[in-house]
Amino acid sequence: MKTVNTKSKKTIITVISSIIITVIVIILLTSPIAKYLVEKNDVKYTGRQIKMGRVYVNPFTGRVHIRNLKIFESESQPALAEGDSVFFSAKGLSANIAMLKLLSGTFEIKKITFDQPRGIIIQNKTDLNFNDIIKKFTPGNRGKASRSFHFNILNIKIKNGEFHYREKVIPINYFIKEVNIESTGKYWNADTIGAKISFLSGTDTGSLKGNFTINFKNLDYRLAAVVQKFNLNFLGQYLNDLINYGTFSASLDADIKATGNFNDQENLNFRGLLTMNDFHFGKNPEDDYASFDKLVFKIDELSPKDHKYLFDSLSVIHPCVKYEVYDYLDNVQMMFGKSGDNISAAKEGPSRFNLIFIIGDYIKVLAKNFFQSDYKINKLVIYNGCFTFNDYSAGEKFSIGANPLYVVADSVNKNNKWVSVSFKTGIQPYGNMSVDLSINPKASEDFDMQYHIQKLPASVFNPYLITYTYFPLDRGTIELNGTWKVRNGIIKSDNHLLVTDPHVLRQLRNKNAKLISSPLIMFLIRKRGKVIDYEIPITGNLKNPTFHLHEVVFHILGKLFVNPALLPFKILEKKTVNVIDNPLTLVWEMRQSSLLSHQKKFVSKMVDYLVKNPDASIAVYPIQYVEKEKEYIAFFEAKKKYFLSSENKNALILSEDDSMKVDKIPVKDSLFVNYMNKQVHDTMQFTLQEKCYSLIGSAIINARFEQLNKAREDAFILLFKKKGVENRVKIYSGENNIPYNGFSFYKIVYKGELPEYLIRAYRQMD
Repeated sequence: MKTVNTKSKKTIITVISSIIITVIVIILLTSPIAKYLVEKNDVKYTGRQIKMGRVYVNPFTGRVHIRNLKIFESESQPALAEGDSVFFSAKGLSANIAMLKLLSGTFEIKKITFDQPRGIIIQNKTDLNFNDIIKKFTPGNRGKASRSFHFNILNIKIKNGEFHYREKVIPINYFIKEVNIESTGKYWNADTIGAKISFLSGTDTGSLKGNFTINFKNLDYRLAAVVQKFNLNFLGQYLNDLINYGTFSASLDADIKATGNFNDQENLNFRGLLTMNDFHFGKNPEDDYASFDKLVFKIDELSPKDHKYLFDSLSVIHPCVKYEVYDYLDNVQMMFGKSGDNISAAKEGPSRFNLIFIIGDYIKVLAKNFFQSDYKINKLVIYNGCFTFNDYSAGEKFSIGANPLYVVADSVNKNNKWVSVSFKTGIQPYGNMSVDLSINPKASEDFDMQYHIQKLPASVFNPYLITYTYFPLDRGTIELNGTWKVRNGIIKSDNHLLVTDPHVLRQLRNKNAKLISSPLIMFLIRKRGKVIDYEIPITGNLKNPTFHLHEVVFHILGKLFVNPALLPFKILEKKTVNVIDNPLTLVWEMRQSSLLSHQKKFVSKMVDYLVKNPDASIAVYPIQYVEKEKEYIAFFEAKKKYFLSSENKNALILSEDDSMKVDKIPVKDSLFVNYMNKQVHDTMQFTLQEKCYSLIGSAIINARFEQLNKAREDAFILLFKKKGVENRVKIYSGENNIPYNGFSFYKIVYKGELPEYLIRAYRQMD
């Protein structure tokens, strides 16, 4: 009996041991066999080469683990760089397969985890580097699939992944890292799949966390995401496809929720907060054409399909725009091509993908029905903005700006009868402007407007006056105000222009070909007293306004006959309205280094004043228009080089006669411009000023400026030295500023009341 039991035990042990050994052998053999079969038949069945490290396959439990998985690019997709031949890789891939369900015709992956996966998507026009995989595994290309076979994939995890996107045509190179995705997966008879996702920007700063759900049957989706400081610099790569030069940077913060459908762009319901930060776009990182610190959209509901555009607030913090006009085109057309040719060419390019166009077209779709919908913006604000206009097409640079700029609107609501908008700004270098606008939110061609521009110096327009007349202005203040009433686009307006105390400086030596002289213009248009005062009605419609200039013409014709009889009155009035203030001023014309005859007379009277008043003293504060002075120096030095070259001269110091000839060369002279273009080959220098600076060099220009200031100081103090009173004249260091009169000057401060003879001398000089 014992022997039988012993034999039974041995048999059982043997059987169990055999089973265990068999299982172990099967497991041990299955893993290398599986690896061998995959790597041998990879190209045959997938079109890709597959390499694996250690492989573990348990056919009994359905456990699969692969280390160092690598799937290579197809032979038709050449690598972009070393190491790019790998299409997809993972440090580890683990999966659990429900083996028993295979018997019922269901292939179910109960759990699958990708550890540190790395993938590369390469796009060439419309061709993607995984199109061959899609084509190969599309059911129509693999024969008729069995209807009884089902596929489930559950509990999907991607841990610490990294995914790259490369586009060859533009080109684009971008990636995201630390990608983590968790999904409950999808059953064969379910339409939706949901997942949680998070990742970091690979090239810059920023993160995204959120969750999404997609219905593969009808392509509905649901999304919730939080974005923090996500750098948008990658958009600059798409922008490079549209511009000839330039840089872009910005970052994004967002907390949004949205539902929609991929097949219907208008089928969107969106709400949340969008904030774009530190936006910069321009010639280079130091020269912005457009920028802002913050752009904030707080959206209560945006639903184009339901015609709802409900915003809690829209605000822009410190937006700045710079527009420049050159001899050829402007800064916008220099970037995007003449009339936007670069954009047109990029859009017309065959099979060309550009994300900026996709975003722009989508925004256009979302906004196209805005004014026909139920819209509301509770708060609309532009805070501390600035706008700069530079014109280099005239003989010298013209520059004017609006800074700081504030725009505040009442609640913009379609249900309101009128919406009020307040616009206030300072004008650079001097002046201010205000606009009050009431607009019909249901019809943008119905509005009322009142505007007022004041304290604007007339000298700011000297670049145009010098170009089109003989003379600049060194005095005068402009005020412009008006009232507009527009209904159905039809304008009814009154506009009042007032220029007080305009004063013409002497003729410049380096004048170009002119149309008419400024003194004659002043004689024709100036009314009684020292003012230009006109009412200028503007009528017509917004697309074709009519300026009633005939009224100005009739006034000018009248002045031709009336003015001679009024001249004595004007002279008398000039004497009575002039008031001598403390301080006095002595104006220096551009590059003027010695006193003019009428200035010498005035300084001589000041010398006499000090001689007769031993206790008196004078303080002199030089106010220097540094930018304009250096611009004139750069022009002169460049014209001097051109003159010496054209005259085959090699003189270090010009004679007075040659210096006069150089002065008279117009800066827009075609031969001089051609000379500068040949000397300076930098295609990024669009202005004559830049080219002159480049040719001469900042060191020489700065040295000439210092010499000019020293010569002015010596010329001013010379007459005081001759009388031995120079020790009672204190000349302070120069102050860099844009003078109201448009010229550098000496501000002369004295103590006490000036005698009548000194007042007369100042009036004569003035």
